[in-house]
Amino acid sequence: MAFDEMSGDGGGVRESYRGLARWLADAPDGLLQARSRQAELFFRRMGITFAVYGDAESSERLIPFDVVPRIIGASEWAGLEAGLTQRVRAINLFLADVYGAQECLKAGVVPAELILTNPHYVPEMQGRRPPRGVWVHIAGVDLVRTSEDGFYVLEDNCRTPSGVSYMLENREMMMRLFPDLFADYPVRPVETYADMLLASLRASAPEAAGPDPTIVVLTPGPFNSAYYEHSFLADKLGVDLVEGRDLYVDDGKVFMRTTQGRQQVDVVYRRIDDDFLDPLTFRPDSSLGVPGLMTAYQNGTVTLANAVGTGVADDKAVYTYMPEIIRFFTGEEPILKNVPTWRCREPEALKEVLSKLDQLVVKEVGGSGGYGMLVGPAASKSEIEAFRKRLINDPDDFIAQPTLELSTAPTLDKGELHGRHVDLRPFVLSSPDGVKVAPGGLTRVALKPGSLVVNSSQGGGTKDTWVLDV
Repeated sequence: MAFDEMSGDGGGVRESYRGLARWLADAPDGLLQARSRQAELFFRRMGITFAVYGDAESSERLIPFDVVPRIIGASEWAGLEAGLTQRVRAINLFLADVYGAQECLKAGVVPAELILTNPHYVPEMQGRRPPRGVWVHIAGVDLVRTSEDGFYVLEDNCRTPSGVSYMLENREMMMRLFPDLFADYPVRPVETYADMLLASLRASAPEAAGPDPTIVVLTPGPFNSAYYEHSFLADKLGVDLVEGRDLYVDDGKVFMRTTQGRQQVDVVYRRIDDDFLDPLTFRPDSSLGVPGLMTAYQNGTVTLANAVGTGVADDKAVYTYMPEIIRFFTGEEPILKNVPTWRCREPEALKEVLSKLDQLVVKEVGGSGGYGMLVGPAASKSEIEAFRKRLINDPDDFIAQPTLELSTAPTLDKGELHGRHVDLRPFVLSSPDGVKVAPGGLTRVALKPGSLVVNSSQGGGTKDTWVLDV
């Protein structure tokens, strides 16, 4: 039986949800449905969409939004915040070491071949230090809950984590639709995220940039699935949204073409994968990046957020070593636990996974978005057998985890409230000034009854996440 975030283990309404329970009891019939329709109308008018690659029916969709908030108490959040801060601090230290002295590899904390042959390992960064020494400026850490105190990290997103625009838009929508409910709840603001991010990026600029560095958001363009978010963030930050063709490198520095002439760029918040950043260093067929960008980056004249090569840290096989990585680099016990995981690259683990494929979730180590995975209990016999062949042929490419009974939160479905499974992606910012966590995050909800898949590309929706002040 899944843990219900509103009623706990069935002993009545949990303290953090009592105000909401009273409000729901007093709400007129049909109010939630009416507010839900209003929200959909607002989102559609504002063009808050995402693209689904390979979808013949529609190139863009609205992400379904549930109007019942997910609520996290102050003490619960304090524990999560401490754990997230510890984890992201360790990830930054790990990346500095992997591309530096490699002490963790020499000590056997992580197998050297897992890093050095990893498709996300970038040899061009070996021996390099990003400006100001920060590797992961923005991290999205996916959390799941299984009990009152049972929070687990499902995966780390250290390359170009997405979803923060929906966190901000969801809050704005809730404040517009339910001002009376907000008046009764001490909810911590997420609206300050843009200011936090801007301050973090400014602090991470090269020292030569001075007190007012020029920052841009680099997008692959309007055909990218997250283009709405790219334009949204540029607007919130008050900086230019650029494509690769808007930038060029001269004399080892990056410049932006403007109507007033060229302007040197100090920080690039890039939403382009490593392989496409610079056709002179990576894929020569890339038209998305900036020729010579890596030269400027290696010269230290521009900051790239996140740094090149950070994909090593969000590889799902490396994830399995994160508890050891945290202990090695911080000397502390991990505050947040990993989900128990089998490394299919290990023969004994592979044997065990193959014996119970129908009970497990199997994931590609480099996969994302809910693609390339097997959910054993929900899969057909033919799907399981097809995955079995893939595992046998290429075990290094997979990990396996037990099918967790994710917590549920009350969700509106056809006019009634039902428990639906949820996860949480908080956003963590790193700069030379330290690590900060936005108070909340993106709650994703599996809208189909019984489904554990929360990804928007797989039919999931989102909720506003309320972190209480007291």
